[in-house]
Amino acid sequence: MYRAVDVWAHMSESQAVRFRCFQNLRTGMYSVQSSDFYSLPANQERSRQLDDQHVELFIETPPDRRSGAFPTLEAAIDAHSRIRYTIHPPPTTSSPS
Repeated sequence: MYRAVDVWAHMSESQAVRFRCFQNLRTGMYSVQSSDFYSLPANQERSRQLDDQHVELFIETPPDRRSGAFPTLEAAIDAHSRIRYTIHPPPTTSSPS
């Protein structure tokens, strides 16, 4: 069994990221399943899609098997961020012309 833990980071005045973390209740270890990026203006359809994806990913593969297990939330997020940002840099906002 797992406990879901959402951890938010403020990226700018118009962007935030939510790390979708889990704690394995048997081992106490943490893993990050995914990171969801949000921008203003808020998009309810996008939020719903991310929530659906969160459930689908959990059902497909246990979180600790998907991304490894770490003793702290911070260590799990750091490992996820290093891998994710190497493959897919975080989105940026374009400034109006």
